[in-house]
Amino acid sequence: MNKNLMTMTAAMMMAAVSATAATTPDGTEAAPVIGKQEITVHDGRLTPEVLWAMGRIGSSAVSPDGKRIAYTVSYYSVKEDKSHTVIYVMNADGTDNRQLTNSAASEVEPAWIKGGGKIAFLTSAGGSRQLWEMNPDGTGRRQLSHFDGDIEGFKFSPDESKVLFISQVKYGTRTSDLYPDLDKATGKVIDDLMYKHWDEWVETVPHTFYAAFDGETVGVATDILAGEPYEAPMKPFGGSEQLAWSNDSKQIAYTCRKKTGLAYSVSTDSDIYLYDTESKTTRNLCKEDSSDQNLGYDINPRFSPDGNSIAWQSMERDGYESDRNRLCVMSLKDGKKTYVTESFQSGVDDFCWGPDSKTLYFVGVWHGTSMIHSTNLKGEVKQLTDGIYDYASVSMLGNKQLLTKRHSMSEADELFTLSLKDNAVKRITSENDHIFSQLKRGKVEPRWTKTVDGKDLLSWVIYPSDFDPSKKYPTLLFCEGGPQSPVSQFWSYRWNFQIMAANDYIIIAPNRRGLPGFGMEWLEEISTNYGGHCMDDYLSAIDDIANEPYVDKDRLGCVGASFGGYSVYWLAGHHNKRFKAFIAHDGFFNMEQQYLETEELWFTNWDLGGPYWEKNNPAVQRSYANSPHLFVDKWDTPILCIHGEKDFRILGSQGMAAFNAAKLRGIPAELLIYPDENHWVLHPQNGVLWQRTFFRWLDRWLKPTR
Repeated sequence: MNKNLMTMTAAMMMAAVSATAATTPDGTEAAPVIGKQEITVHDGRLTPEVLWAMGRIGSSAVSPDGKRIAYTVSYYSVKEDKSHTVIYVMNADGTDNRQLTNSAASEVEPAWIKGGGKIAFLTSAGGSRQLWEMNPDGTGRRQLSHFDGDIEGFKFSPDESKVLFISQVKYGTRTSDLYPDLDKATGKVIDDLMYKHWDEWVETVPHTFYAAFDGETVGVATDILAGEPYEAPMKPFGGSEQLAWSNDSKQIAYTCRKKTGLAYSVSTDSDIYLYDTESKTTRNLCKEDSSDQNLGYDINPRFSPDGNSIAWQSMERDGYESDRNRLCVMSLKDGKKTYVTESFQSGVDDFCWGPDSKTLYFVGVWHGTSMIHSTNLKGEVKQLTDGIYDYASVSMLGNKQLLTKRHSMSEADELFTLSLKDNAVKRITSENDHIFSQLKRGKVEPRWTKTVDGKDLLSWVIYPSDFDPSKKYPTLLFCEGGPQSPVSQFWSYRWNFQIMAANDYIIIAPNRRGLPGFGMEWLEEISTNYGGHCMDDYLSAIDDIANEPYVDKDRLGCVGASFGGYSVYWLAGHHNKRFKAFIAHDGFFNMEQQYLETEELWFTNWDLGGPYWEKNNPAVQRSYANSPHLFVDKWDTPILCIHGEKDFRILGSQGMAAFNAAKLRGIPAELLIYPDENHWVLHPQNGVLWQRTFFRWLDRWLKPTR
């Protein structure tokens, strides 16, 4: 085992968790409140325990006068195997930063109300998750809502006479509905698709409610989708960003895909609807213009400050979940739509209106970094930021600044401001400075390689923190998932390049065919062609860097998750003995099995071309001919398979089948299976176990004792 991976006991001794003892209503002591950790980093090396000691900045909200910012930070305890979220407030320049909440329950989604005199937020301090308010100094906490159910997100109307919120409603027929005398039966009687999604058996769906607010109490709620079996916002990740109030506080724009079952499972056609709270009528803004029906994802509506327009992110094609996200602006007067980011040949990941209602600011990836851009209503796009970073969000901070969150492969999220006068960027939080100041981080640099067809391939190379070019290092090829998510400057608490560098590995992470930020032709070449140039690109990248004198060609590894896991399984049968170790996490191994097991069939229909039984469809036959399970006879290299059994996107049977195949072939193999994790690994102790298993496996095969 690597000497840098300490035992759990030693790790817990070195991390001091700041916690206050909470008490229950009867006066007994409850579990400790998880807070900011003070931790000592030994030898400057990043470890799993150090990663989990970091605070994670979440949502933020700007006060009406633009002078203060409220934001959340989540803290984790490996010992308790839990997390806790608190609210901070600070001046807009980052001064006077203080923690407002410290209750046993997490406090989330702060929003300024009453002219900045109060902060509204969600907490389950009263038993269920409800809407509360407090003074900007944290005093005067008071519950505002008493809804019969948990509230998952909210937005006050501009005049604060109403509030909308999200809560779950019953979906479908339960077994106990069919047979009331079998109320303890666990079997589920299913007669349509989408009975499972992401990591749950679908028995509820989110609906949007609104209620009057008199300044003291939230009134009786109205379900704007009453009697409809649809989601608004949409599962699995949609929240209040998919909802918006009109400027006159009379209408609610919401995102919804009005489909269920089989129709839902094969379509990405969501729309923006406009619900009138007075007439109780609903308009579909995406389908009113017969010449522009918006057949793909349409999400995240935002009204312009003058109330004359509404903007949202829009994909053109149905069934293509990775289509380019365009920024659509619609005139509420005549219904005319304008796509204002057409000159930016990549997607819009977040956006906001400028105060003049003529400018929009957005975040999008290009050439491996995600930057802030502006566009006017004519579609004239300008890039406002630069550097080796990813900007992840954007919102107005007063009239002359933007508030944004930024990270990189070398640093976790912090909040920054961007001056619209001179594009000056200023950091205003320092959540993890006490940890990063102790770390030795590896250098990150771009590397361009020629592909087999003569194109230019960008990879990121991350070097060991104590890199010495006179030495030789084991090197890892990182295979990205998605399959169409960028290898930009992301910071991960699992697939973290700096922790790999701290364990003395070089990492090369290519932006292979199929990733955004290099134009639409590059993005779309992967569809129905998983065994094509995307795989050639992986091999071009690792072969190129292997020519460097500091790379040990005899100690190359290959790792990846999701489509990256598929890539590992595929490369295991096609690598011509390049690699000495493989690690695949949540990858699909048998493509025919994957087609029938996954819940979002639009993905496999688009990316694989359709069901495997379409024998006369060349694209389908090409896709399934590249199923990794067909090449197990060529496997010859040790492989670690990792999978979560609550992963309903790619079922755990895929990882277990790959592991079984390797063992039956006599290949050294290991399986790390999580009964309680989904497509990700979310529990702290499981996360630490993931890292320890990951490096133990790599060290075993790439760092042999000499």
